[in-house]
Amino acid sequence: MLDTTEPPLLATGRTWQEMPVGLAFRTPGRTMTETDLISFLGLSLYTEPLFLEADHAAEGGYTGRLIPGGLTFIVAEGLVQQTNVLHGTGLAFMHSDLDIRKPVYVGDTIHVTVEVTESRASSRPGRGVVATRNLVRNQRSEPVMEYNPVRLIRGDDFG
Repeated sequence: MLDTTEPPLLATGRTWQEMPVGLAFRTPGRTMTETDLISFLGLSLYTEPLFLEADHAAEGGYTGRLIPGGLTFIVAEGLVQQTNVLHGTGLAFMHSDLDIRKPVYVGDTIHVTVEVTESRASSRPGRGVVATRNLVRNQRSEPVMEYNPVRLIRGDDFG
């Protein structure tokens, strides 16, 4: 007889009810590389000399190869996704503001601390709205970026 039962998923995200205000966690780190920079510049069509020419950046007072804020944000979001906190439960990225505090350079290692600042039922059953404060820090624990996403998350009674 063929066993048709499936083992449970190893990674399942949290419902909005499992994300109360005050819940906090930290992602693993990720070192930003020259390959990351060049790949992002090619994909995004960022042709700004600030990111393409080390001498141009140095003339602006920067001390290394600059990582665009857009790339820092994308990697930070990827680090959050790797925690699986939203795996299968995230429904929409609804809004965010973003504040770049310090430059990120090739060779810097970033991680994200996430703290839930709002968690409530949405106007539609089975869903909730969760807001977080996401603080991106470098290897020296210096804040380099803060963004505050508001997401639509499945509820316990999603159907």
